[in-house]
Amino acid sequence: MQATDELDLTAVLDDAFATVRRVVAAHQPALHVHDVGTVSFVGPGIAQVRGLPGVRSEELVLFPDQGYGMAFNIDPDEVGVVLLDESPSLRTGLTVRRTGRVQDVPVGDALIGRVVDPVGRPLDNRGPVPAMQRRPVERESPAVMDRDPVTVPLQTGLKAVDALIPVGRGQRELIVGDRQTGKTAVALDTIINQNRSGNRNGNETGYQHEREQDVLCIYCAIGQRTAATAKVIADLRAHNAMRYSVVVVASGEDPPGLQFAAPYAATSIGEYFMEQGRDVLVVYDDLTRHARAYRELSLLLRRPPGREAFPGDIFYIHSRLLERSTHLRAELGGGSLTALPIVETEAQNIAAYIPTNLISITDGQIYLSPDLFQKGVLPAVDIGRSVSRVGGKTQLAAYRAVAGDLRLSYAQFEELEAFSRFSSRLDEHTRQVLERGYRVREVLKQPQYAPIPAVEQIAVLLAVVEGVFDGVPVEAVGRAEQAIRRAVAEQLPGVCQRIEAGDRLSQEDRTALHHLAREVVDGA
Repeated sequence: MQATDELDLTAVLDDAFATVRRVVAAHQPALHVHDVGTVSFVGPGIAQVRGLPGVRSEELVLFPDQGYGMAFNIDPDEVGVVLLDESPSLRTGLTVRRTGRVQDVPVGDALIGRVVDPVGRPLDNRGPVPAMQRRPVERESPAVMDRDPVTVPLQTGLKAVDALIPVGRGQRELIVGDRQTGKTAVALDTIINQNRSGNRNGNETGYQHEREQDVLCIYCAIGQRTAATAKVIADLRAHNAMRYSVVVVASGEDPPGLQFAAPYAATSIGEYFMEQGRDVLVVYDDLTRHARAYRELSLLLRRPPGREAFPGDIFYIHSRLLERSTHLRAELGGGSLTALPIVETEAQNIAAYIPTNLISITDGQIYLSPDLFQKGVLPAVDIGRSVSRVGGKTQLAAYRAVAGDLRLSYAQFEELEAFSRFSSRLDEHTRQVLERGYRVREVLKQPQYAPIPAVEQIAVLLAVVEGVFDGVPVEAVGRAEQAIRRAVAEQLPGVCQRIEAGDRLSQEDRTALHHLAREVVDGA
């Protein structure tokens, strides 16, 4: 019996060894070639690497601690790498390996509602992003022949902007002003205004303000304080805006390389949706910090400084970013990418280097005045210094019935207000212009996070232009405005629908709006 067991065991072992020999004989080991370099210098946010002869510009390289860097300078003897991760253990002598891919970011519907960094790593404690595709953060802008004119308005919900400085889908409109003047607030109000929920005012009868909104929003925070970014995200969630938004964050505590890549990553995410035929809004908050991050990297990598120590290609990094915003032809899906870059000025110096660069790249600017902000005129939009070079062609036709008169009368008011301080005796006409101007200014005031539908804006602006508010005390203008907005939504649904459809404001509709506003004001 024992002999039989030994024979069975021997047969099993022979079969096993034979199988192993066949597998070993059939195995053909594949050779993998890796470009490996050596860290020769480590600085704040950058590293110099010797070797890596085949590395490409903006290719990702991997350090031993699994931290990523991006090839930035490619010189004959060494490669300048900007760090995309904090790498406290990085030191000279360590090996660096090529990854074979340029810096990219995940794209797709899975990103909607998420908070990610410029590499695509989640920052909202909701697990990894299950994206099916990755796209390079740097891509060529669409060719001129692939673009269509900007024809559809992007409603911000702000009376001062939609009526006087309109923005179109596919436009690049700069938001510029000193710090703490409400630049981010204007951008956030625009995002919140894209909320698709109908019945914004809670009306149970009459016109419900229902309209299909398909604008997907991307908020890109560059170099901001973590607390400030967290507040923005909390505000978006509080107003139910995260369900159609993506937030890309590179905080001020992150390496400058990550801050530099942030707006390009946000644009690549937006381009994916644009190519699917969607309308996308991207807010860059702000490009002043982006320029400073690029200046820091350039100086650390020994690139020659120019004006204000910025490198000579500072204009190019912003132009190649903003040129990617456009409205695609219908054959390519007809999607659009609208850019609202934010830039900070110092002491109202709009002629500084970075602001003038961006003004020349964009299609207009919304200038926020610290003087108006201090007076409590919010949003603090300076109508005289602001301009839209494209949006007027996209504006709802009904706006044109009031916008021209409003801009002219407001400009006259501002000039007269300045001169009236030096004169105690004013003629009757001048007093009338000043009194109406005070009421126009009061009407243009608007609290944050309270965007107003286009129809209600037009009704209120038409009322103030035609003198309905002239007999209302300035302190009571706000209450009268609210009453007119409610009355228009409830009593003139047909007029509202025609205005929303883009029809011109007929004389009958104009008369109906005027009479309704007059009834509301007289009955108050």
